[in-house]
Formats: sequence, C-alpha cells, structure tokens
Amino acid sequence: MPEVTQELMLLLNQIEREKGIDKALLVEGITSAVVSASRKFYGAEANIEAVLDNESGRVDLFCHKTVVKKVSEPEMEISLKEAATHKADAKVGDLVAIPLPFESFGRIAAQTAKQVILQRVREAEREMVYNEYKDRKEELVNGIVTRVEKGTIYVDIGKGEGVLPRREQVFRETYRRSDRIRALILEVRQASRGPQVILSRTHPALVVKLFAIEVPEIYEGIVEIKEAVREPSGRSKIAVVSHDKDVDPVGACVGMRGSRVQSIVQELRGEKIDIIQWTDDLSTFAANALSPAKISRVILGESEQAMVVVVPDDQLSLAIGRSGQNVRLAAKLLKWKIDLKGESEYQREQAELAADVLSGGRKGIPLIELGGLGPKTAEHLKAYKIRTVENLAAVSLEDLTAIPGIGSKRAEVLLNGAKEHLAARVAAAEKDEEAPQESAQETEADLPETKDEELEVHETDSTRSVGDNGEEPEGEKEPSEKLDESG
Repeated sequence: MPEVTQELMLLLNQIEREKGIDKALLVEGITSAVVSASRKFYGAEANIEAVLDNESGRVDLFCHKTVVKKVSEPEMEISLKEAATHKADAKVGDLVAIPLPFESFGRIAAQTAKQVILQRVREAEREMVYNEYKDRKEELVNGIVTRVEKGTIYVDIGKGEGVLPRREQVFRETYRRSDRIRALILEVRQASRGPQVILSRTHPALVVKLFAIEVPEIYEGIVEIKEAVREPSGRSKIAVVSHDKDVDPVGACVGMRGSRVQSIVQELRGEKIDIIQWTDDLSTFAANALSPAKISRVILGESEQAMVVVVPDDQLSLAIGRSGQNVRLAAKLLKWKIDLKGESEYQREQAELAADVLSGGRKGIPLIELGGLGPKTAEHLKAYKIRTVENLAAVSLEDLTAIPGIGSKRAEVLLNGAKEHLAARVAAAEKDEEAPQESAQETEADLPETKDEELEVHETDSTRSVGDNGEEPEGEKEPSEKLDESG
C-alpha cells in the first residue's frame, strides 16, 4: 500500500522537524513496535526482525529459523525441505529468513504497535530534553509561566519545561500564568516522568549572570567578579577586580548614573546590591566588605580564620545592618568569622587586659601553670575569654567542646586538669595557714621562764595603747617606771 507507507515517511519527517527527534530513533521505534506486535501472533520465542525501507517507507517482517533434520521447536526451527522453498542452497545449520504477512495481526496487535511507537517517541523526546540542558547548569534562561500548582511554578523554557520550586523562589515575588520569567538553571535530574530542569531565583550566581549581561567589561573578561553572596529579597554583595589598570571595576558595574546596576535591581524587584572592590589585603577587603560603615581597625587571627573589626560607636549599628544582615554577608564574602566591636568596648577590653598584665596576673592562675596545655590550645581558649585556670574550671564540658580546635576528649582532659589544679592549690593554701600556728606553740614551750618575764615586759612596753585624748592610761605607767629604775 504505497499511499500508507508514503504517509508514514511524511509523518516521521514532520516529527523530526517539530520535536527535534532524530529520525533514526523513530524508525527504530516503529520496527520495535512491529516486532512486539508480531510476537503476540507468532510466539514469544520466535526470532523476528522488522526492516523499514527509508525511501519507500515499506516495512518487511521476517522470522529467522534454523535449518534442522528433524523439527522439535517449530517457532525456532525449520526442516530442510521447507527451507529450500525460501533458500535454494539451504543446508542443515543455516539461518533462513522467512517473510511474514501483516494481514493476520489483528486489532490487538495493531494497538500494541501504536502504544510502543508512542512510548518510543516519548522516551526519545525526554532524552533530547536531558541532553539539551544537562550541560547548561548556572545558565540564565527566559521562559513563560504555564501553570502554578501548590506553590511550584512550571515554566516553558523552549524545548522543555522548567520547574521553579517554592524554596528557590523569592518570597516577595509572585507570578501568574503567561508571565515572563528569567531564572537560573540550578540542576537537571532524571525522574520517572522524564527529566526535570530545576530553576532558581535565589542563587547568588543569578546576580553574577545578570551583571555579565549588563556589563560588557565582565563579559569580555576585563572585570571579574571574584565572589558573590546574597540574601534574596534583601541585599547582595559582589567583590569585583579589574585586570586593566585603566578600568575602574566598581564604576564599570555601576554604569553612568547607576544605569547598569539599576536594571539589575529592577530585575531582582528592588534588592539592594553592594559592589565592593576586591583586594589581596585582607584588612582592606574587610573594610570594603562592611561598607557603608566606616572601619577603625582590623585585627586578624589567622590561626582561627577569625578577625576582630573595630568601628566607631556611631557606626556600629550601620556595620551590623538590619537583623545583622550586613555583617553576616561580609563574613560570607570574606569566609572569615567577624567579631564586631565598638570603639569604646574595644578600649575598655584593652584597658582591662593591660591592668591584668601589670598586676602580674593576680586576678587568677595563668593557664601556663596548667600542665599539658600547649600554646596553640591556649590561644583557642583566650579567644573565647578563658584566660585563667579559674575560667577554665567554670566552663561546662559542652561549651568547651564547642570551641574550634578542641575535641570532646581533649575538653574533658582540660576540664579535669583545671579542677584538680585548683583543688591542689586550695589544699596547699590550707596547709600553709596551719603551719605558722604549730611553729608558734613549739617556740613558746621551749623558752625559759626568765625569758617569759622579759618578753612580757617588752611586749607591754612596745604595745602600749593611747587613749582618745592622747594620754597614756594610768594602769600602764607603773611597769614603765620600774623598767627605768632598773635601767
């Protein structure tokens, strides 16, 4: 039937143009469908092959059987006499292709063939979508919202459908059907219903890609975005550096009268963007990252990846930001812990520390007296204001374990050592108080009687009291006069 076969080829060509599915995959699907339908009629064990002619569109069906002397399995074997009718030079052991008719398939077999063809087309379409987007992660795509179901937004992105989950949406943004949307491809995953292209409107890379579109210097590589952090619908910070000394990276991103950055702010629905100049000097970079606040000084603690940043008292709230947003983003940008202090607080702590040093550490037992405590561990403890053995003994095991660089076993050893050291110091102090009393009793018992009298006289003379009016009491004058007469 030439008309039918010609229509089949036209249909295959149309599917290839509209859906982008390779025609060879469609042909494979059709031949598999014909084979599957024929097995319902000729048996599941039969070795059946379907061949489609690309020019005419004709499908020929063959059953391959082995030539044997005596047939025991009719579905797979054929006698030598019967094989000669299909192949004149057939001999025992040969594989003979026997043509099979289509007319006897019936309605059920045709329906099976149709289902197999549709399934193959769907599989080919899914594979094409996956191959199209699997290498496009962190790429911007434009689409149209097709539907919104239970907070999840489905977007038509061309050859496939993108999914924007609620967790990847900015809470201030709302979209309806037919709205245009620009999002970032976050992930492409295989699912039971086909590939899923997961989109995002909250990822920091979205800001980076928007700047690459709006700023030609970034697209050309003259200006580079070194780092970007973001709290969606609130504030973003990007650190930029220029590879050309004549190009100002911050000015290039801002644009003439803020034209470039304002278009990005509009795309992000009013989100604030801080553009910071990146530098190798960590102190300068920290001061830039905490803008718009002014910084007094930065004290680095490189062993702990932590820094103390001192700001004027009137700039402290500005440096912290609303709900701590500014300092939180700066810490993410620097990848360092930031301890923010006001100028007066920092000066007070320095004064207390200086007083402690001048007093020789009499405010407590220095940590150095605790055996087995290395200088690195002591630095970790001092960073959390544990400067004495008394401070260490008062800390709970959970709080001590939470300090970076100190594990649970090490914390237990330090805590027990501090308590034992304090107990030993208390016991030694009590022993020192008892020793002078025993020594005085022994000395008094050994002294001769004459010495006791002389000692009593001298003590009376040396400890005489003075009344309120400055004169000596009458009862104490007589021993003094007797002493003068004897002298």
